Amino acid sequence: MGATEAFASTAEIGHYVDGRRSAGTSGRRQPVFNPATGAIARHVALASAAEVDAAVASAKAAAPAWADTPPLRRARILNAFLGLLNRHRDTLAAMITSEHGKVFSDAQGEVTRGIDVVEFACGIPQLLKGDYTEQVSTGIDNWTVRQPLGVVAGITPFNFPCMVPMWMYPIAIAAGNAFILKPSERDPSASIFMAELLEQAGLPKGVFNVVQGDKAAVDALLVHPDVKALSFVGSTPIARYIYETGARHGKRVQALGGAKNHMVVMPDANLEQTVDALIGSAYGSAGERCMAISVAVLVGDVADRIVPLLAERAVRLVVRNGMENDAEMGPLVTKEALQRVESYIASGVEAGATLAVDGRKLSVPGHEQGFFTGGTLFDHVTPEMKIYREEIFGPVLSCIRVPDFEAALKLVNTHEFGNGVACFTSDGNVAREFARRVEIGMVGINVPIPVPMAWHGFGGWKSSMFGDMNAYGEEGVRFYTRQKSVMQRWPSSTPKGAEFTMPTSK
Repeated sequence: MGATEAFASTAEIGHYVDGRRSAGTSGRRQPVFNPATGAIARHVALASAAEVDAAVASAKAAAPAWADTPPLRRARILNAFLGLLNRHRDTLAAMITSEHGKVFSDAQGEVTRGIDVVEFACGIPQLLKGDYTEQVSTGIDNWTVRQPLGVVAGITPFNFPCMVPMWMYPIAIAAGNAFILKPSERDPSASIFMAELLEQAGLPKGVFNVVQGDKAAVDALLVHPDVKALSFVGSTPIARYIYETGARHGKRVQALGGAKNHMVVMPDANLEQTVDALIGSAYGSAGERCMAISVAVLVGDVADRIVPLLAERAVRLVVRNGMENDAEMGPLVTKEALQRVESYIASGVEAGATLAVDGRKLSVPGHEQGFFTGGTLFDHVTPEMKIYREEIFGPVLSCIRVPDFEAALKLVNTHEFGNGVACFTSDGNVAREFARRVEIGMVGINVPIPVPMAWHGFGGWKSSMFGDMNAYGEEGVRFYTRQKSVMQRWPSSTPKGAEFTMPTSK
């Protein structure tokens, strides 16, 4: 591993409230596993509703003074935080690998993409500027401002314990809100480390709080009257629940759900580049990405040419502990995740798909109790099969054959999910038509994982997104602020008396 050691702390993970760590008072906790060994590495506290209330109270007390802090001063604290993140990025990456399982280089990439959003948030003075119209009516000026909401919260998934929270809290804090993070209980260590870096950067206590927990903590945030907005990333059933419950309690909600991302491969695609793209996007991070490609839509005769190449590469995947330098794929996050993924593989076989490569029963020497499975490749998958319809969230790539471009486009557009999609082709007209007509939120042309950069924003369509505004980017600024319009007049003449008509520009 070189200079970076594996994260091996056995200290229990608790909460971070009002500027200090808390071991928790609920008496509930659960194990956090090292996925590569299958052993319990540490435990995490699970918050009660009363502990969530304490975090909200801390945030509520801190919010007014933080909102009154000039945006430039808020940006300077975030800039100090940015420097600390850059200094400690490998420490964060090692924490991620130890609890999630993804390979260390992938964890480094996750931290880097999160840092991108912090850099974007450092420009908040420019992003909060309003509009001004002089003499909008006789003697009247009109302007708009964007003001923070108050206390906001984020509920984040296990697959990106650093990056996804950073989609949320840097922008929310920069905009003047106090933030409560409820990270995944499966890999909680990064959340506390980030909280401590924010404290070192000079963030006032109470502006950023962390409550560990399960559904009890989530529900407490959803119904709390002082939480004004909630951001969520996770599965579609939970995203729908978060959206409906939060909206019912008068909150602004942004809930990103599941995915079934397709890559359409045209007959004229560069096969070498396409195979590289499919292998990396299907099996990277053991398929535990909401932007992973899990369906290859093979058009015309390209199927017979590409499937053997994919099979050859899938069986040669280097699967081992993510802290080893040559690892290409690590374990799944939990034993339950492993069992779920392998049950999907069994269902695909039962449904009649051709199992070109079977990743089950993989054993990694020295890590026999780890949560490992190999890359699995199916051919001749059909739209009726469970492995096509549902999100597997594991290293399983399904190949489905279609006769032409129109059939491929229809297949993609009729699927329940609409998160990400890619098209590999050498034809500019095909690329243009695909990008224009596909009903998906994020589109890649010869780009397998089209995750937008920090200033563009992330969001899917259909059952992949509930809410009106994307994560991060300028839409993230809009989500964490509300617009206020001000009309002002300073009469200099004798009053004209009561006016009973709607003001106009005359």
